[in-house]
Amino acid sequence: MILKVVFSIAIVLGAFLLYVATRDGKFRYERSGLINSPPEKIFPYISDFKKGGTWSPYEKKDPGMKKTFSGQDGQVGSVMEFDGSRDVGSGRLEILKIVPNEEVDIKLTMTKPFHAENLVQYRLTRETSGTRFSWAMSGDGGFMGKLIAMIIDCEKMVAGEFSIGITNLKSVVEAQK
Repeated sequence: MILKVVFSIAIVLGAFLLYVATRDGKFRYERSGLINSPPEKIFPYISDFKKGGTWSPYEKKDPGMKKTFSGQDGQVGSVMEFDGSRDVGSGRLEILKIVPNEEVDIKLTMTKPFHAENLVQYRLTRETSGTRFSWAMSGDGGFMGKLIAMIIDCEKMVAGEFSIGITNLKSVVEAQK
């Protein structure tokens, strides 16, 4: 009897893992918000890792996060390595592309709690009443990412942090007027 129960559990678990393996591991999460300021006032905060600390929701979660910077601030190749609490993790950010007052592409390499490589994109779009700031992250989570996404609403979790960051950035930039 016990053997049948164990065998049944193994079959169900195997079927579940097979189902997870067939899922697409690619993802893209994005949020945006309107900031009542021109792009040139916002851009320094999204292109310079040191200034990013003034609005980053992750740095607000872990004010004691250890950070090291290399490269020229606000330029392609600029790097920030971080080592934070379990809520934030550890990893590396590297600026890959900059279009002044329009976009910044950043490679995010997480090392803790698990390895991941993602593309973070910041976009500024001028609108009549200000500037739309869009924050996106995309990548391929592999099998582990697919498994986690079956258990946790990753889109809600990650994009929720983006929404907090956008609100923080809005407050910082609009206070500069």
